[in-house]
Amino acid sequence: MDDAVHSIISVTKIQQRRPIVQNYSLLWIDGTIDKSEANFQKDFDQIKSVISDVNVFTHPDDCIQLLNTMTLEKGFLIVSGFLGQYFVPQIHSMRQVDTIYIYCSNKARHEQWAHEWPKIEGVHISIKTICESLNKVTRQCDHDAISMSFVANSTSSTTSTTNEDKSLDQLEPSYMYTMLFKDIILQISEDDDKPVEYFVAYCRSKGISESELTYFQSKYHEHSAVWWYTCEIFLYSMLNRALRTLDMEVMTRTDFFIRNLHRQLQQLQEEHSSAFEKKFIIYRGQGLSPEDFQHLQDTKGGLLAFNCFLSTSTEKDVSMEFIKGNLCKYEQNVGVLFIMTIDQSKISSSSTPFALIDKYSAIPTENEVLFSMHTVFRLGEMEQSTKDKRLWEVQLTITDDNDPQLADLVTYMKKEIDGSGWYRMGKLMLTLEKFDDAELLYNQLLEVTSNDSDRAYIYHQLGRVKKDQGKYKEAVTFYEKSLEIYLKAPTQDNPSLASAYNNIGQVYDKMGEYSKALEFYEKSHKIIEKALPSTHPDLATSYNNIGQVYNNMGEYWKALQFYEKSNEIFEKSLPPTHPDFAACYNNIGQLYSNVGENSKALEFYEKSHQILEKSLPASHPNLASSCNNIAAVYYQMDQYSKALEFYEQSLEIMKKSLPSNHPDLAVCYNNMGLVYNEMGDYSKALSFYEQSIEIKKNTFPPNHPDLSASYNNIGLVYNNTGEYSRALEFLEKAQQIWMISLPPGHTHIALIKSNIEHVKKKM
Repeated sequence: MDDAVHSIISVTKIQQRRPIVQNYSLLWIDGTIDKSEANFQKDFDQIKSVISDVNVFTHPDDCIQLLNTMTLEKGFLIVSGFLGQYFVPQIHSMRQVDTIYIYCSNKARHEQWAHEWPKIEGVHISIKTICESLNKVTRQCDHDAISMSFVANSTSSTTSTTNEDKSLDQLEPSYMYTMLFKDIILQISEDDDKPVEYFVAYCRSKGISESELTYFQSKYHEHSAVWWYTCEIFLYSMLNRALRTLDMEVMTRTDFFIRNLHRQLQQLQEEHSSAFEKKFIIYRGQGLSPEDFQHLQDTKGGLLAFNCFLSTSTEKDVSMEFIKGNLCKYEQNVGVLFIMTIDQSKISSSSTPFALIDKYSAIPTENEVLFSMHTVFRLGEMEQSTKDKRLWEVQLTITDDNDPQLADLVTYMKKEIDGSGWYRMGKLMLTLEKFDDAELLYNQLLEVTSNDSDRAYIYHQLGRVKKDQGKYKEAVTFYEKSLEIYLKAPTQDNPSLASAYNNIGQVYDKMGEYSKALEFYEKSHKIIEKALPSTHPDLATSYNNIGQVYNNMGEYWKALQFYEKSNEIFEKSLPPTHPDFAACYNNIGQLYSNVGENSKALEFYEKSHQILEKSLPASHPNLASSCNNIAAVYYQMDQYSKALEFYEQSLEIMKKSLPSNHPDLAVCYNNMGLVYNEMGDYSKALSFYEQSIEIKKNTFPPNHPDLSASYNNIGLVYNNTGEYSRALEFLEKAQQIWMISLPPGHTHIALIKSNIEHVKKKM
């Protein structure tokens, strides 16, 4: 039997090991390392001054295990000569491995075999020379790791509503969120002293070397933002990675620096624009994976956005050197020379500032032109080299500020996350599922506000944080504080009050208290019906939520009526791949699954999943829930290997993005237990069920219906293994809870009664 509910819900994110703040990690493997030796500590500290995340191993298998977990960063390896000859062939082809250093006392001996492997930079007898090389290769790694977003061109005039929607629907999440982030932080005004202090404290907690932090804090005001950005310290890599991975924690802690760097580029452009021709060409060399190169080809005629600060050069040869370094290490990559045409008459220094920074750079040797983050180009002709099939020249033209497609995108995205200053930043954090960051921000705002309206809003947002973390009782507490303030207002039909009622209803729905959920949803709906037009998306959301409660109560056809009303409004008011459609399709799929119409359930779940894939980052928890739901249908259809495939995808995302006690993990563990039970692997089934129920006991009240589902499933395993007294014990626990928490006619009550009778006959 499956879990009663497979809902898509927002969740918080937590890392399994200390988060990496640069684009790379260093792995040092030597079977004879003694960490207690003074020489080791001296060498270790030297390496830490270049790379913050240093991992030391004495056994090759441990090193490979860590490499296999690295998905977003590259690995630089220091390998002893003794191990290297046997270990390098095992790991050389791994994409995570960027550069290998052989560290030994007999250089001549190991150079004989090391030259056969392109990723081996050299054989070294000194950590000092390794660190000198690391300073260069980390810069190349950061250069290659720059984040790009691709926006396909409309098939005809951009003034067509259909084509505008099509372009918006194809928008990559990273494009939207980095643009919004830039827009928000440039509106915030703060002095630098406190942010620098907070930033240094944060970096210290992430393992950045103390010598670098002391230098940065004491000298920050002595140098310009451009100088610090180009300096060979942790800042460049940390900022680059944060913007690439949408690491909101780092992004908000570096907001002061991003503002300063943007404004310096703006000032330099305004002062020295005459140094450039009105129309000029610059270059950027980049090694692209086959997947990114295919994206590039598919986007011809569309928009290409560089989400980080963009380093280019006036010298073609300088850019070609970056390509050569990348292609030497990665045989599958494609080298791309971007030839960028810049027309100064069509862009403003406020939106797209750039400057020739050699006079201001800490490395004044590259004829570097630096652009602010989120510079957007129109993608033109692409030509393959006749001399080297792996090399392409790609024409880019910087977008006009009045480009109709770009203007449409900007308008749409600003509507998605409205507000101002730090309040708007909080909304962006919630959208990105950065709940710990949002909680910290809202608590700070709460300390400095005395305005009742602002306090009510902050309490409301903290309630949302707790709800999406699965901390439902705490969520209710915050929502009720918000509601208390709203109820003091002269009028009782304002949208904020409706939102408070709605969210309290959501929490009671999650807690399995369906009658309370319905009560609050209906209060919310009455206000919304009066205050909003009949095609407003909030009205659709209200219908959807009421439908969800009826679905959970087993009144499926009543639920379907509300879902259809919701869907009808969404079709009139939203682009076809808006995330709200995904929630609506998901709930209809869930309903059809509950009534046993599996083909229809799969149809709606897949519609939902397609939207989520387009609109969310790949590690977003809602994608995990979506995989879980698709798996549940395959389970109902007896396609167990297919079900297991999707459950494993779901579990992989959840383990990366959720706390270990989040309710969604309990659902996934439970459902994997179902599959193993049907496949006859009862020990595995029991193991997953027990992991599930431990989370539920710590999360839900003792009479929550989901606990009954777990008790029922454990009972069925014991039934299958012939342990009938234990089976009866768990089935009766399930029955006791369902009798209290579900309506008398619910199908689960009839089912558990049947299961108990079945076991008793065998005893």
